[in-house]
Amino acid sequence: MTIEWLKFRVSPDSRERFVQVDAELWTPFLSQYPGFISKEVWISPDDLSEVVQVIYWETFEQWQAIPAEALDRVETQFAEAMGDVYELLESKRYQVRKRN
Repeated sequence: MTIEWLKFRVSPDSRERFVQVDAELWTPFLSQYPGFISKEVWISPDDLSEVVQVIYWETFEQWQAIPAEALDRVETQFAEAMGDVYELLESKRYQVRKRN
C-alpha cells in the first residue's frame, strides 16, 4: 500500500469550505481510478490553517497512472472554486510497512 500525504495551509476562515469543495471535487475524481482505497482529511484543533490529506493507494504505479491532464483539470476547477486561500506546503509518499 502506498500513502499520498499532502499538507496545506488554508485561510482559517476558508478551512471548512476547503474541506467541503475537496470532498465534492477531488475525492470523487480520485475514487474513479483503479488502486484508490480511501482518503482521510485531518484538521488541527491547534492550528486552524492546517489541513492534511492522507490518500491510500494499492500501488504507487496505480496512483501515478492518473493522466496529468485530468489532474490539471480538477486542480483548475478546485482553484476556481476556492480562490487564493490555500497553499500546498508539503507532498510526501509513504509505504505501509506494518499494520496492526
